[in-house]
Amino acid sequence: MHFFKRARIRYILHRHAIAHDMWRQATEEIAVFQGLSAVEKAHLRELATLFLHQKTLVGVQGLDLTEAMRVVIAALACLPILGLGIDCLEGWSEVIVYPTAFRVRRDETDAAGVVHHQEHALCGESWSRGPLILSWDEIEQDLRKAPSGRNVVIHEIAHKLDMLNGPADGYPPLHHGMSVSAWSTALSSAYQQLVRRIDHHHRPCIDPYAAESPAEFFAVVSEYFFCAPDLLQSQFAAVYEQLCRYYRQNPLLRTARDFT
Repeated sequence: MHFFKRARIRYILHRHAIAHDMWRQATEEIAVFQGLSAVEKAHLRELATLFLHQKTLVGVQGLDLTEAMRVVIAALACLPILGLGIDCLEGWSEVIVYPTAFRVRRDETDAAGVVHHQEHALCGESWSRGPLILSWDEIEQDLRKAPSGRNVVIHEIAHKLDMLNGPADGYPPLHHGMSVSAWSTALSSAYQQLVRRIDHHHRPCIDPYAAESPAEFFAVVSEYFFCAPDLLQSQFAAVYEQLCRYYRQNPLLRTARDFT
């Protein structure tokens, strides 16, 4: 079975590889890719090729997804799995892209048990077996504001990884040799620290949305890990170390490479 799967992957990479010119056009100006080594860039291009072959990207509400836009989305989606492999993104097949923030209606129950019908404007959303939903306007804003620590594609992919072992809760399936205790201590401590800062009306060191839940904390610190690793490491060094182990990457080394 593994032989046939590898043969299929080789066929896809040979017959459907993202053209070099298109790859450079779509990715060379994006800051989060600047420090990647030549080997990492080549591997990312392969993963993005497989992503585009396996997923259906659909523009809605009049959005016409160009080939360059598709490549940008695929490259950003595959950056977190550079050390994990394309199999981590199996089990779902569609990426829906809105031109701007999209609105969803949710039923929310207050402390008295009363159900309220709420409408929210979102820039991204993901479900375990459902589609990845993104706002192209938000993607562009994130890229223009780099290194702000914000990236909606990486955020939603982090949720997808988190849900590989059940509901999103900030505990993705850890690799052999990783300590569950060390992971729990590092992320729980940092999460509680952030919540306390916000509760006491102190300026948060990262996006306050991370305090919404452990799941959102994991997704937000994953954004910072790739887009502003120096800030994350300076504020939450133990979290940064755990993410290095989980993602099998060290973005701070790329930051240093940018200056050489």
